[in-house]
Amino acid sequence: MRRIQNFSEANTALAEYVPPAGSQTANYTLDRMRQLMSALGNPQDTYKVVHVAGTSGKTSTSYYMAALLVAAGQKVGLTVSPHIDQVNERVQVNIVPLEEKRFCDELTIFLEIVQKTGMRPTYFELLVALAYWEFARQGVDYAVIEVGLGGLLDGTNVVTSTDKVCIITDIGLDHTNVLGRDLASIATQKTGIIMPGDPVFVYRQTDEVMQVVRRVSTEQSADLHEVTSPGGIDAVNKLPAFQQRNWYLASCVYDFVAGRDHLPQLPAKARTETQAVIVPARMECMVYHDKTLIFDGAHNAQKMHALTGAIKQQFPSVEIAVMLGLVEDKEGQLLPVVRGLAGIATVIIATTFPAGQDIPRSPLTADRIAQACRELDFSAVEEHPQLREAVRTLLNRPEPVLLITGSFYLVSAVRKLLREREL
Repeated sequence: MRRIQNFSEANTALAEYVPPAGSQTANYTLDRMRQLMSALGNPQDTYKVVHVAGTSGKTSTSYYMAALLVAAGQKVGLTVSPHIDQVNERVQVNIVPLEEKRFCDELTIFLEIVQKTGMRPTYFELLVALAYWEFARQGVDYAVIEVGLGGLLDGTNVVTSTDKVCIITDIGLDHTNVLGRDLASIATQKTGIIMPGDPVFVYRQTDEVMQVVRRVSTEQSADLHEVTSPGGIDAVNKLPAFQQRNWYLASCVYDFVAGRDHLPQLPAKARTETQAVIVPARMECMVYHDKTLIFDGAHNAQKMHALTGAIKQQFPSVEIAVMLGLVEDKEGQLLPVVRGLAGIATVIIATTFPAGQDIPRSPLTADRIAQACRELDFSAVEEHPQLREAVRTLLNRPEPVLLITGSFYLVSAVRKLLREREL
């Protein structure tokens, strides 16, 4: 095939692997992924893996885990999804995405290999396999792997080496159309990453969740570590409360891995410095002219509760304007998300956006979001279906803090407009 030259060509090539709309459940299987990894020589079993599942906090925990391992002098692969600014975020080494030329060169080689196998993986499977393959080529010591959806049948769940470590972050109701409509069903999917003998780290959560975690751990003869909340630890007080939880969980896992694998115990200063790693679109703040912009993909009730609590803590008594957009399959989360925002927002700007990476998605309409606001007696809502107009409106608001939230695809689209000055 012709060599891929840039990210635009990479995205075009990858788009051919996006499954048809409505096929998510049908494609929710490990059969293709196992066959593909076997054809690649099972690179995922050539280095140590930290596998991270959960509803909320798994991306942040993955970044913190990678940062701690890098601070210990290890070479670390990291793959997360969805990507926020560019597709190379899915293949990172030492928390740095592959630079454009290297990513495109490696993708060209990889796609040629995949095409020769005659297999047809999905977009997500292809990029997970690329990450596993590239980490082996790069000779990483560890790979931190974020689950895409669920765990049991997720494309990342193909690691069979006996030294994998599992992290289960906070579990809540999300993706119920695929994972199940109650916490026990969802927890069963999340804990599907636990393999025989794996060390497992999880915060103590509701009884409904913990019953599943304990049962699966027992069935797999796993080494379960139930972590309690860090409380007011000085080292993490600069982080929002929800990030304190994520960092502390990663820190506990690092201490275990360091003891098992004879890694250095990090000095307090080096450990604290890992908290500074930037986790894209997780209460990520930046200054834009005279405004503070906050980007956060809080697309369910659990995430929104954590976000609004952190904003109240960091920006007390500050007026905040909010831009909100969600994809259609988050319809069930719309009212609780709006309810959370109504407690901090002076105005909500409802909008739409281009959606979809792994599978085709459609955004909720601006008028549907506005309707939900009014159902909750929050009347300070504006409808701006055109994203550019919505962003201009937001930037011209008098509030000193502007929050862009809801779908990660909305966050990604707004950041692209600001970056490319397309307003």
